[in-house]
Amino acid sequence: MRNRILLVLLLVLCLPGLAAVPAAQAEPAGPAGSAGSAAAGTPSAGSDRGGDPYWPLDGNGGTDARHYDVRVAYDFASGRLTGRTAATMVATADLKSFSLDLLLPVTAVTVDGRPARFRKPSKHELRIVPKRPIAQGSRFQVVVTYAGRPGAVGYAGERNWLADRREVVAMNQPHMAPWWFPSNDHPSDKATFDIRVTAPRGKQVISNGRRVARKVSGARATTHWRMTDPMATYLAFFAAGDFVVEKGRSAAGIPFYNAVSKQLPAALRAQSVRMLRRTAGMTDWLQRRLGTYPFGSTGGLVTGLDVGFALENQTRPTYGSWIYPSVMVHELAHQWFGDSVAVRRWRDIWLNEGFASYLEVEYAAAHGGPSVASWLDDRWDATCDSTGSFWRLDISNPGAARVFDDAVYDRGAMVIAALRNVIGPAQLTTLLRTWVRDHRGGNATVEQFEALATQVHGADLSGFFDAWLRGGQAPAATPANGLTHACA
Repeated sequence: MRNRILLVLLLVLCLPGLAAVPAAQAEPAGPAGSAGSAAAGTPSAGSDRGGDPYWPLDGNGGTDARHYDVRVAYDFASGRLTGRTAATMVATADLKSFSLDLLLPVTAVTVDGRPARFRKPSKHELRIVPKRPIAQGSRFQVVVTYAGRPGAVGYAGERNWLADRREVVAMNQPHMAPWWFPSNDHPSDKATFDIRVTAPRGKQVISNGRRVARKVSGARATTHWRMTDPMATYLAFFAAGDFVVEKGRSAAGIPFYNAVSKQLPAALRAQSVRMLRRTAGMTDWLQRRLGTYPFGSTGGLVTGLDVGFALENQTRPTYGSWIYPSVMVHELAHQWFGDSVAVRRWRDIWLNEGFASYLEVEYAAAHGGPSVASWLDDRWDATCDSTGSFWRLDISNPGAARVFDDAVYDRGAMVIAALRNVIGPAQLTTLLRTWVRDHRGGNATVEQFEALATQVHGADLSGFFDAWLRGGQAPAATPANGLTHACA
């Protein structure tokens, strides 16, 4: 993500049209409980907490999501979204109940086809009690039917629904999923996705992965997209509106799907189309730099809505009308760093943002800009005497309020550039390519990256990482820290 702002926008959506399902009996009021204290073989209540101290309610205990079949319908006039999501999960404990994260009101829940009791102990949590306990290791399907106005709800200080009467884009970080589908909403629990969106037939729908089908029924159409590689829930997105669409393949054969909002003025729309055409070449360049592109398609979307940040939605980043080359490289680099290799905890965000920011520098250097070494020297000269949070922040654990701090991005990129000075360009290439290969489709931590860097280099780098990530001040200007001259 680049240029993040807090959005307070009102969306309007409705769409009668999902099949009616009888309302389930609500679970009687009572404490949710948490898993882990029951004797072996005794069903327990899966925790409604995922274990990440940054946002404790994100994710849930006792279940491992494997696949989400998300079906939503909406209307641009009423603000009402109607959904039916089937989540295929595996129980990681013997469960008498479990939770999902969802901000919208729920009307019915089934588990393996049987009506289940449920309640909303808080606006963010859905507690489900199946008719029968679920044994550890069992694969099961929970189907949740729900409806509401996403633009009217908030969580963790965020009101993330982005829409007007002509266009909607479900995009944000670190939270987006609970506004439109129930999930274990934490990057550590990835899953594959089928996403079906019903909208007026005159609208186009864009989402992750590959478009499977579009079925018109009267005044409405349902578009089906499929993401077959594991994906974090916040990276799942859809957009509906009037778009200029271009499809094709990159020189390396990677399919692309680009879309630009027709809400933009003609000149700005044409410029955005030209910019997105560079996506294919940028993806090919990054593949040559980092190794095989981790997904089956690439592309991008430029929205006509007033959005102040870009986001690395898996396979299809989204941008505002201010799109420019380096932000495109940043979001496309995230396909390796952040999407394929996702953080295990939100404190590991430097692995996403610092690395994507560094690839901006390498791309510029390869296309007529300053060398990586020159860029680092310039950034060092501009920041080395800073007394603010730029150096004080521990970017290996910045805290929930600072995950998008400039230091995570810009100082984060400086870390990799300085590491290049220490271990050399060849070893850095080996390190980055090994990292994305070994953790492809999974999750990783800062500590794991530090360990791999030491392994690749063949010498201890703990002092380097302590100085750059956690030192609380500008690192000493020494060759061991990858710096060539003292602060001026």
